[in-house]
Amino acid sequence: MNVQATLREKMRSGTLHMTLLDPNKQAPDMAAKITGEACELGTDAIMVGGSTGVTQENLDATIVAIKARVDVPVIYFPSGAHAISPHSDAIYFMSMLNSRLVEMTTRQQMKGAPIVRKLGIEPISMGYVIVAPGMKVGEVGQADCVPRDRPDIAAAYALAAQYMGMQSVYLEAGSGAPQHVPEEMIRAVRSTIDIPLLVGGGIRDAEAASRVRKAGANIVVTGTIVENGNYRDRLASIIRAIKD
Repeated sequence: MNVQATLREKMRSGTLHMTLLDPNKQAPDMAAKITGEACELGTDAIMVGGSTGVTQENLDATIVAIKARVDVPVIYFPSGAHAISPHSDAIYFMSMLNSRLVEMTTRQQMKGAPIVRKLGIEPISMGYVIVAPGMKVGEVGQADCVPRDRPDIAAAYALAAQYMGMQSVYLEAGSGAPQHVPEEMIRAVRSTIDIPLLVGGGIRDAEAASRVRKAGANIVVTGTIVENGNYRDRLASIIRAIKD
């Protein structure tokens, strides 16, 4: 069974949690330690990627170290076609739908597609929608961030992604965002599309994770909380809130 099918099967039992690690933020051995603990606590998959500083070298080394430690799927969350790891189990083959740059909507995808095919990595197509404030990813991607009070815009982007044949939608407030994607927006998107919905950015505690889950996220993504040490108790409470 491929990664997407595995995740969809697990979603039948409830909301999933994914831990996101940036290969530019810690050494590979620390990434492996973090993912090992995250999996002990119940995370369902590992995402690896970042907006800046990702190289072929740190990407490969991080994914190899993680896969030596855990058995859950390791999915590459790419910043571009310049680095694609053959060691990943799958890649979110995504288009930043509200970017002003053709480079972010189709051109990097054109450059990366032949590499993904050659390496035999499973592509999971994704409509990537940046919600205000957007943080670094919104800046780098030159996104026209969806205003927080416009759930209708987010829902329209998500429906466009589904109609274009994409397998999933990701609502992203940005790494380190002061607030997560509004619940009203999550509910609007969930009620509009039939494909899996991921939500990330600004989810720092169990209460926020619970709100995001109840609003309709199929997958809740957290990343920043594991970068600053002393994360285990907080991560455990977040995963419990998502699974309960």
